[in-house]
Amino acid sequence: MTFMHECTHSVLFKATWKNWAFGTFAIIPMFISFISFKEDHLIHHRHNRTQKDPDAFTMGKREIGDYILFYAYALVGIFLTAIQFTFIFPVQKFRGVKALIHWTEIVLHITLMVAVFYWASNQSIASEVFAIWFWPLIFFGFFNSIRFVAEHYGTPWNSGQLAGTRTIISNPINSWFWNNINYHIGHHVYPAVPWYNLQKLHALMLPEIERQNAIIDKSYFSVFLNAMIRGPESLEQNKKLNAARVVVNSF
Repeated sequence: MTFMHECTHSVLFKATWKNWAFGTFAIIPMFISFISFKEDHLIHHRHNRTQKDPDAFTMGKREIGDYILFYAYALVGIFLTAIQFTFIFPVQKFRGVKALIHWTEIVLHITLMVAVFYWASNQSIASEVFAIWFWPLIFFGFFNSIRFVAEHYGTPWNSGQLAGTRTIISNPINSWFWNNINYHIGHHVYPAVPWYNLQKLHALMLPEIERQNAIIDKSYFSVFLNAMIRGPESLEQNKKLNAARVVVNSF
C-alpha cells in the first residue's frame, strides 16, 4: 500500500504507465480501485484541511453523526474505506472513462478473488487462504486508521499544506514500515519527492517548519489517543486548540 501511494503521485517509476500498472496490481487485496484512491488522494492534497478535502471527515459540528463516523473509522476504518472508494466517491465523482476504469478494476478484483477461492476450495484450503488475506487486512487496517487520523487531526484548519499537516518522528522501524510518510509535512508541500528523500527534505524544511510553528510529534499512538479523547473536531474547537498551542510554544 505504501508503494501504491507513491504511484498515485507518479514517483515510484519514471514512466506513467508503470505507476498505473503497479498501483492497480498492488491495491487488489484492498478491494478498491487504484483510480478511485488516486483521484481522492490528489483532491485531498489540493484542498488539504478545507471543506473541499474529501479526507477531512474528522471536522464537523460535533453532532451525533460526527461522533459515530469518527469512532467508527477508528474501529472499522478498513470497511468504511472500502465503501468510500468502491461506491460513494466513484458514484459522486466519476463519469465516462474514469467510471469505466473504476468498474473494470472492481470486476478484475472480483474475478481474481473468485478464481483464487475456487482454486483454494478445490485444494481444501479455502479457510486458510481467507485467514491469510482477511485477518492481516483487519490488523494493519487498524494501524492505518491510527496513521490517517494522526496526520492532520488538530492541525490549523484552512492554513495550507505546511501548517495543516503533522510530521511524526517516531523511530527508524516506523519510518521504514510507512516508507517515511511520517515525514508528512514535506510530503504535502512537495508530493513529487520520493519516499527515500523525505528525511532529507525534512531537514531542509525544518527552519521553515519551525518559523510557521507547524506540528511535529513523536508518536502516532499518542496523537491518536488524544484524538479519541477529544472526539471529532469543530472549527471552534480547532481554533481554541491551536491558539493554546501557540501561547505555550511562545514561551
